[in-house]
Amino acid sequence: MSEECRSSGVGGILLAFIAGAAVGGGLALLAAPRSGEETRHRLTDLADETREKLHEMTEEAEAHVREAIEEGREALMEKREMVKAAVEAGKKAMEEERGKHAKST
Repeated sequence: MSEECRSSGVGGILLAFIAGAAVGGGLALLAAPRSGEETRHRLTDLADETREKLHEMTEEAEAHVREAIEEGREALMEKREMVKAAVEAGKKAMEEERGKHAKST
């Protein structure tokens, strides 16, 4: 579970870095000596690029969540089988003890 926390922390840091880069890039474009049309075009390109990166990060995060859910499901099934086997072993032991007790009385 701590590994999940670390990977989500890294994703948060990466997202903050990308957002900071986008804001910084946008401010740099606004401060640069260019025509308004050229600046708007570059801002549009930057926004599109940032949107694509965020989309990729979202897909990657979804894949990690799906993987974690599947791993949790598998672990739950394993534990369920272990509990089931323990209950069956307990029932069998109880029946054997009842049989021994019935024979001795």
